[in-house]
Amino acid sequence: PQLRLSQAANGVPCRGKVLTVDNMNPRVKKVEYAVRGPVVQRAVQIEKELREGVKKPFTEVIKANIGDAHAMGQKPITFFRQVLAMCSYPELLKDNMFPEDAKQRARRILEACGGHSIGAYSASQGIECIRQDVARYIEKRDGGIASNPDNIYLSTGASDAIVTILKLLVRGEGCDRTGVMISIPQYPLYSAAITDLGAVQVHYYLDEANCWSLDVAELRRALNAARQHCNPRVLCIINPGNPTGQVQSRQCIEDVIRFVKEEHLFLMADEVYQDNVYAEGCKFQSFKKVLFEMGPEYSSTVEMASFHSTSKCYMGECGFRGGYMEVINMDPEVKAQLTKLVSVRLCPPVSGQALMDLVVNPPQPDEPSYTTFMKERTAVLAELAEKARLTEQILNTVPGITCNPVQGAMYSFPRITLPQKAIDKAKEAGHIPDMFYCMKLLEEEGICLVPGSGFGQREGTFHFRMTILPPTEKLKVLLQRLRDFHQRFTQEFS
Repeated sequence: PQLRLSQAANGVPCRGKVLTVDNMNPRVKKVEYAVRGPVVQRAVQIEKELREGVKKPFTEVIKANIGDAHAMGQKPITFFRQVLAMCSYPELLKDNMFPEDAKQRARRILEACGGHSIGAYSASQGIECIRQDVARYIEKRDGGIASNPDNIYLSTGASDAIVTILKLLVRGEGCDRTGVMISIPQYPLYSAAITDLGAVQVHYYLDEANCWSLDVAELRRALNAARQHCNPRVLCIINPGNPTGQVQSRQCIEDVIRFVKEEHLFLMADEVYQDNVYAEGCKFQSFKKVLFEMGPEYSSTVEMASFHSTSKCYMGECGFRGGYMEVINMDPEVKAQLTKLVSVRLCPPVSGQALMDLVVNPPQPDEPSYTTFMKERTAVLAELAEKARLTEQILNTVPGITCNPVQGAMYSFPRITLPQKAIDKAKEAGHIPDMFYCMKLLEEEGICLVPGSGFGQREGTFHFRMTILPPTEKLKVLLQRLRDFHQRFTQEFS
């Protein structure tokens, strides 16, 4: 190959870079992740400009682009941080400022660690006593349905476990490539991982007119269309939904389970928002619980992995990267391969494992920390429920914005009507119309949202995803500014 020569010392020719954007892994270039995409990158620049004294029509950027509760001012749960502090610095166990139940948890975790330190590697599948606690938590949550600690894998947040399962499933070339069924709108981790692994995205649409519900007829349509060009092997479900905030009904979960059994698919149930349920008449039910209540015809055959995390719910502890998955009916030989695969990564963060343990084994009614813990947990969830109501209410007063009820999770995904002139102007500039809208909103109002196009949407519709996490007063300001902006935007382009 031709050497690119440049002037070099002693007349020795220099080659170009070994790794260039032309010869790098082409799949990586195709990966997109809207939650930290161009709008967010611009928001970071604007924050820097504000610090440097550049005058803007606002004094701060309100970030409602990512489900990062603590970044939005949510306070950590006292008990969790007390135990983690003692795990990190065991000298604190001698201190009288910590309650006895917190000390007891810290001692138990430290005893399970190599050299009694969370700085030691753990078993690749995760610390055994923590996996036992997770299994007990699942049994209690699901009304007594047995859970085997050997089927629990602790992970680096839920994301890591999701990607690991996809790795096991992806194979083939051409028409035999693995197809992965994902909802539209979807959480971009899925599309990014599928692209990265060289699998095929199979889109099924949620029904916006019906509060983002899932219809099995639509699953069947998507599956049959996909079978023409790939081999669909896995169905991914997010419940409660991200970015759409819906909570699935019992009937819907049963229908999905029947569908995966009939069509011989692997089921991935992303249940990281299981405590985030706000709407009257909605209740979280795990796919595993429903599967086992449907009887052995299903519970002994359907292959499934379900995921949970420390990052959402009332904890919001994203930075610890704690999570777990439970695998059900997995072929023992495949399970051995899964264990091998996670061992290559050594182990998930031990501090994250410790936190996961506290989430599944919180203070009990007879323990000293119980009252404070329950008060804090209840307050966080009540405030989120209030903000979910507020978001839906205010957005629906704006002509040109319609917002479904935020039944659960931490997001709303409102539909916006954009004037044709705005759509044309965006396309002239080479922008997707809802990206153009979100960029303009950021520049004029200092509000950072993610365009709906980053999650997928039906052709010809436009949305944005907004988290309900900002403090109530800030959320009110955000919604008011958004209302003013939308009216101004509509006038400008009508």
